Amino acid sequence: MPGLLRGVARTAVVAGTATAVSNRVSRRQAGRWAQQEQAPPPQQYAPPPSAPPAAAPAPADDMSSKIAQLKELGELKEQGVLTEEEFAAQKSKILGS
Repeated sequence: MPGLLRGVARTAVVAGTATAVSNRVSRRQAGRWAQQEQAPPPQQYAPPPSAPPAAAPAPADDMSSKIAQLKELGELKEQGVLTEEEFAAQKSKILGS
């Protein structure tokens, strides 16, 4: 049973990390599109597609899953992948759920 819980926790961390990175890329791309829309007429560009909602983490062993996600977020912040604001937003999401 502990192996199964470890696998579920790891999957939740990977999913959370993928969501965080995906959201950052989406925001960056939206900013680029906004800059492009300022120069040429807006009729040439379609609005950016909306991102799908994030999947809820598995309820099994919720506390260890949250701890693992927070550790992963901390590592991403230290590596410079996440800004302080992105880190705080993801942290509050994890702790609020």
